Amino acid sequence: MSEEKPDKELYELGLQVRREVLGSDYVDAALANSTGVDEEFQRWITVTAWGAIWGRSTLTRRDRSLITITQLASLGHLEELDLHLRAAVNNGISMEDIKEALMQVGVYSGVPAANSAFRVAKRVFNELDQSA
Repeated sequence: MSEEKPDKELYELGLQVRREVLGSDYVDAALANSTGVDEEFQRWITVTAWGAIWGRSTLTRRDRSLITITQLASLGHLEELDLHLRAAVNNGISMEDIKEALMQVGVYSGVPAANSAFRVAKRVFNELDQSA
């Protein structure tokens, strides 16, 4: 079953989903800080990643969030991992869930990838605990 929508509709959906997952402050800053260098990229990720993919209904946001965390950890994209660990809370993911996902990374993507991801997760959860 196709969920194809026109770009304008996907942009609006993507903006809504992006705000709900990452938080309006983050999204507003990303858009406000875009320049001629990356404004097309910001639109593209809003349409493609957040509208066309995260906006689909087949998987829950919780599922998508866990998948994203394991992929970012496996690929060593630690800055994005930090962002998505913070967003995971908005998707109903607990620290226990993240620990399990990162254990999976260790088995299938290697101990160094999991070790780096656990280091980021410890820092993020420590910061989130202190801000609560």
